Amino acid sequence: MTNNPGSPATVPLSHVAPDGTARMVDVGDKPITARSATAEGFVRISPDLARAFRESTVTKGSVLEIVRLAGILAAKRTDELIPLCHTLPLDAVDVLATLEDGRVRVTATVRTHSRTGVEMEALTAVSVACLTVIDMGKAIDKGMVIEGVRVLEKHGGRSGSYTTAPTPPEGRP
Repeated sequence: MTNNPGSPATVPLSHVAPDGTARMVDVGDKPITARSATAEGFVRISPDLARAFRESTVTKGSVLEIVRLAGILAAKRTDELIPLCHTLPLDAVDVLATLEDGRVRVTATVRTHSRTGVEMEALTAVSVACLTVIDMGKAIDKGMVIEGVRVLEKHGGRSGSYTTAPTPPEGRP
């Protein structure tokens, strides 16, 4: 199996065995190297919810701090949530949740010295943090939307570094 079938640069999917069954990748022979990944995601929120966040009137507590902690905890449990992910010794998990115009932006950076990367840990941190925004604010805003969850950059390992192209803020060219 390959990703992007028919594209000039097809690469075999590492979690699929030749017979099509799912498998956990054997990383035992890979060297231990410094690796990091940063991901981001957004939750669109209503003006009423933004005001409640700003004024700290959400009865569940300090929303952005709880969101940050949820992201850190999620990164630490990624292997329990996503089938075939390796258990990794995380050196650091940094999550930042900020209130922007009409949305909450969550970024997560995860670092390790290991045989495999931490992109899934960064993405899991962001995803669960975004879900926590929804949990914290659903009494005020039932129409929140999670969007734009993606890896911004990763470093280390055989494939080296990757940095995504910047995306303009919503509604701007």
